[in-house]
Amino acid sequence: MVNTDKIIIVGDRVLIRPHEGGKKSHGGLYLPPSVVEKELVQSGYVLKVGPGYPIASPVEEEESWKETENTTKYIPLQARNGDQALYLKKDAIEVELDNERLVIVPQSAILLLLRDDEILNI
Repeated sequence: MVNTDKIIIVGDRVLIRPHEGGKKSHGGLYLPPSVVEKELVQSGYVLKVGPGYPIASPVEEEESWKETENTTKYIPLQARNGDQALYLKKDAIEVELDNERLVIVPQSAILLLLRDDEILNI
């Protein structure tokens, strides 16, 4: 299990643990890697979500001498930790952390989110 406390996801990206199912057919036959790799869509569980899309700060030219606080604001993403996501496999970037295969996916590549609020205690 990956400790996500030390991981910082940047921008509109989502860290997902892909579901490893699908390597066996419904009849019980094992599928070769060439067949599994041709799948366009994959599912997995969201482990961590980036801050979202950054919003540009308005520029005030009236008081250019005044120091301004340069805090970035973000539009939050729809995905939340614990969601099950269905995403486009071609847009996923595979990484390995603590001997576990994970993928980083942009929000735009996520097609569907399944959320069980009872499990998340919300």
